[in-house]
Amino acid sequence: MNLKCFIYGVLVMGLLSCTTRKQELGYMKDIDNIVLDNSIKNSRNTLQPGDQLIISVSAKDLDVVKPFNQNYSSSSTVTQYSIPSSNNLAQQLPVSGPTYIVNTEGNITFPQLGQINTTNENIETFRIKLTDQLKKYVKDPMVDIKLINFKISVLGEVTKPGTYVIPDGNTTLLSALGLAGDLTPFGLRNNVLIVRNIDGQITKEKIDLTSANFINSPYYYLKQNDVIYIQPSVIREKAARLDPNTALYISVASVIASLAIGILALTK
Repeated sequence: MNLKCFIYGVLVMGLLSCTTRKQELGYMKDIDNIVLDNSIKNSRNTLQPGDQLIISVSAKDLDVVKPFNQNYSSSSTVTQYSIPSSNNLAQQLPVSGPTYIVNTEGNITFPQLGQINTTNENIETFRIKLTDQLKKYVKDPMVDIKLINFKISVLGEVTKPGTYVIPDGNTTLLSALGLAGDLTPFGLRNNVLIVRNIDGQITKEKIDLTSANFINSPYYYLKQNDVIYIQPSVIREKAARLDPNTALYISVASVIASLAIGILALTK
């Protein structure tokens, strides 16, 4: 009788060790109940000190705009890296042109125009501002601006953790998770941490991906140098603390239990 109890105990423990705790794997279950209009105001990132901008000016008369396309780095080439969602393979995107770095006061020094402030401007509004100033010297100027060093980091329980450069400088939390190959089954979807540096002040925000409310959060559209951290579930943390030979021990115990059951059957 005692041997039977021991055998049943071993079997029960083996079964319990194989069970996993059920967790929510879905996103935005109540999406139909959320109004998304408030997210529009956060869809454009304002320019920040340290941003690198490639600015090109064109017009019908190209000779007229030549003075506005000259600076010390006009012959440099910047290589960006992005990861297409289709195959998750790195892709080089060479970009060249006059490059300007936003200084700590939020200014760039532009040929002929001098210092131009970018504070509270996104790429589109700054393009309009620069175009208006150029109209004093050029007829119908066309301005193209690219942000070439916008990057975010995705860490923790994702398939491909790392730092990603976003070519157009505009991305969402969901897009960033897509670049990182999505959360693993062990990532907590209701406790995603986003760390953001705003004018030297570090802010932290917890996001619940299972609720569509997060789309209206100012953290849905990511900012320059945002860090996304996916916390592991309790199951993953426990597994990390287990002896790496635990699976072997369980297998041996199962074999012993099977042999014991066979012996009992023969002795009856």
